[in-house]
Amino acid sequence: MTESSSSYYEVLRVAVTATDKEIKVAYRRAARTAHPDHGGDAAAFRRVTAAYETLMDPKRRKAYDRSYAAGTAGTTAAASSEAHFDAPAAGSHASATVHRSGTPRNTAGDPALYVPPYDAVAFQAAGTVPLIPFSQASQQVHGMPRKRGIFGAEARIQREMRTVQLITRQVLTAIPAARLVNGLQSPADNSHIDHALLSGYRLALIGSMLLPKGAYAWDGQALRHGGRAIAPPQLAHVVRAMQDIFPELNVTGWVVVHSPDGNLHEPVIDRHRRTAGAGETVQVVNAAGLARGLKQFLSAGPAPNTVNVPTLARLLRGMHTG
Repeated sequence: MTESSSSYYEVLRVAVTATDKEIKVAYRRAARTAHPDHGGDAAAFRRVTAAYETLMDPKRRKAYDRSYAAGTAGTTAAASSEAHFDAPAAGSHASATVHRSGTPRNTAGDPALYVPPYDAVAFQAAGTVPLIPFSQASQQVHGMPRKRGIFGAEARIQREMRTVQLITRQVLTAIPAARLVNGLQSPADNSHIDHALLSGYRLALIGSMLLPKGAYAWDGQALRHGGRAIAPPQLAHVVRAMQDIFPELNVTGWVVVHSPDGNLHEPVIDRHRRTAGAGETVQVVNAAGLARGLKQFLSAGPAPNTVNVPTLARLLRGMHTG
């Protein structure tokens, strides 16, 4: 049996009697191995993700088990993992052109592709509904900064609104599949995540600061200016928690430092040599650096023109503070 025709149980290497916990453990192991960012194969990663999403959903697993018993599960798995569909126009009842995995349509500037696809015919045949409506999945900005606490709320909201405007104007226009979710509850503690930006299989968590113009040095722990040390929002533990929750994603953290006059290139932030490098968990940048860095990070992913619908749904339903 070829890998593409393997059943979902074979893809995750679990028994047909596997529990949800066993499936989750197997998925995390398989996802880390198959992820393109870690040297894996994009098609294999899609099969792993499809297997996990099906077997963790009781109704979908029951339907899959019926097809598995009938000997058609391998064919279904191969078909779903190898095809992408364009999202239908509003009001459309069928999907558009099919793009096989070998088609070189995989740049950040391409029109968004939805995985799984919004195929009304397929949904009707399977008796299922999409995780979230197409109108919601196609929306690039979800939620807005929310008032929390009583101290400095207005200043924080204004600062976060500047970040929303920056990302909307500079990043979302360049990457149609990018989705910005604002005001999330942190999975690591009782704090909040100001902004989460998802595109394909990459997720950026973003916090913000407002500091006077000048030259600052980031040493990995604090911003230093004129002998004064300023600690940025603590994002590293949240990044680690989100990476654990979403092992299929490449998760990074960013802190954007805004200047009072709105100059995107101020303040100037230099990185200490020992903190520089692609392996940083959290990067501290000015507004221009954030726009540039986010576009580079998201565009370099394995499928930057993909809207990862299951992940977007989990962000909106599971952590969105509504």
